[in-house]
Amino acid sequence: MGRRRWLPGPVGWRRLAQWGFFVLFLVLFVKTDYSGVDELHGAVNLLFRIDPLLALTAMLAAKTVVVLMLPALATVALTLVFGRAFCGWACPLGALIDASRMLFGRPGGDPETRGRWIKYALLLFLLVGALFGLPLAGYVDPFSILVRALALAVHPALDHALTTLFTWTYQHAPTWVNQFTEPVYALLRAHVLPFSAKVYALSVPSLVLLLAVLGLSRVRSRFFCRILCPLGGLLALGSRRPLVRLVGGDDDCGACRLCRTICRTGAIDQERRIDPAECVLCLDCVQKCPRDRIHFARASAAPAAPPINLGRRTVLASLAAGALAPLALPARPHARHPEPYLVRPPGALAEPDFLGQCVRCGECMKVCIGNALHASGLEAGLEGLFTPRLIGRIGYCEYNCTLCGQVCPTGAIRRLGRDEKHATVIGRAHFDRNRCLPYASGIDCIVCEEHCPTPDKAIKFRETEVVNSRGERVSVRQPYVVDSLCIGCGICENKCPLEGAAAVLVTAAGESRHAGRMDWGGY
Repeated sequence: MGRRRWLPGPVGWRRLAQWGFFVLFLVLFVKTDYSGVDELHGAVNLLFRIDPLLALTAMLAAKTVVVLMLPALATVALTLVFGRAFCGWACPLGALIDASRMLFGRPGGDPETRGRWIKYALLLFLLVGALFGLPLAGYVDPFSILVRALALAVHPALDHALTTLFTWTYQHAPTWVNQFTEPVYALLRAHVLPFSAKVYALSVPSLVLLLAVLGLSRVRSRFFCRILCPLGGLLALGSRRPLVRLVGGDDDCGACRLCRTICRTGAIDQERRIDPAECVLCLDCVQKCPRDRIHFARASAAPAAPPINLGRRTVLASLAAGALAPLALPARPHARHPEPYLVRPPGALAEPDFLGQCVRCGECMKVCIGNALHASGLEAGLEGLFTPRLIGRIGYCEYNCTLCGQVCPTGAIRRLGRDEKHATVIGRAHFDRNRCLPYASGIDCIVCEEHCPTPDKAIKFRETEVVNSRGERVSVRQPYVVDSLCIGCGICENKCPLEGAAAVLVTAAGESRHAGRMDWGGY
């Protein structure tokens, strides 16, 4: 009896796995949010922790084993057995790239092999750079690209669009329509949309980078995966001799080269040999081969993989660039003497270590209740781009919240207990007396003191006699900061009622980070 018709073929099983993994990715993504409790249950950052590229660069930068990233060994083991199956069956960005072909066109297979060396050169540059203290993998890692764009741009935009739509229906639609829409909105609010409306710095560049990666598929199928992806390059190195691999057709195939023309990564050469380092096991060739010649075989029964086309000059240039870049970029002095308004999250490692461990994923920014954390620009040099910083005018660090340390996949932000969080100083508040109403205008204002969360208020008042803007001599309460009590949460800056710049500013002065390495926690 033949195979039941209702059973999926090889490509069907691959698609089920690919999109099942993508759904898992989305579930973990939406769960990386405040849900009414202070503890996130489960390893919501699991997908980052199974990324061998992020794990390796984080360990090279830290010069030690990052325990949180050890699950990446599972991906390495999978690669040693099946080759780059992770790229074709599990990578969420790969799934999105495949889906984008419907939007940007379907170029089909492309046997072109030029440019493959770029991902290996980029990988070498990233590894050497991390070893010398310049970790840049988070800029081009597929997980970081995808999560950063979704967290900073797509998810907030979806929230704004749906909230606007359902608000309009609530205000203008008939009652019978609202009886349907309101439960739908409540369901979305409870399980899909963020806890609160948020806006983020550098959201547009994050989205543009993702769209560029997707758009490149219009030039060549899986362009990013075959040419640019350093994670793909790392997995390709482990796929040179997998225990199980696909074997192409033979002379009995005649002039047929259908497998070569449909291969989305150009892994099949003119002689129908399949390069395991480039094959992502999409199984298109298996399903569409008219003679069923393509099959799985053990490595010992398959021809050797072709050599990597990476010239000596390219290797030397990548090594030199990775070693010299830390000396050339302005981030080194920034790490030693950070910009005064660069306020890091509570639990962040000392600046050089923080820059080394952070993978620029955006998870901490997404989970921040007060919308305090945003992607850095060049405040910490090029090396600090997309790393989290607190912008008090936009949001503030919730006094009892420890979520950012819970979602950080590498330990760049330590997981703090509540008592430790309360004692952690991330900065100090300072009053601008030229703008603060009691100083500048002789008008009483107690907003900053009212919102100060510390048990013994870090903002206090002095009764002072001043001349107000009308020339009258009045007694006002002028605020001042008690440095020993201020933790730099930024709520005073956020709640300041002045338009434009606040009259109270939070700087990194007095932060409790120290130069020594800190112990990392885990789940």
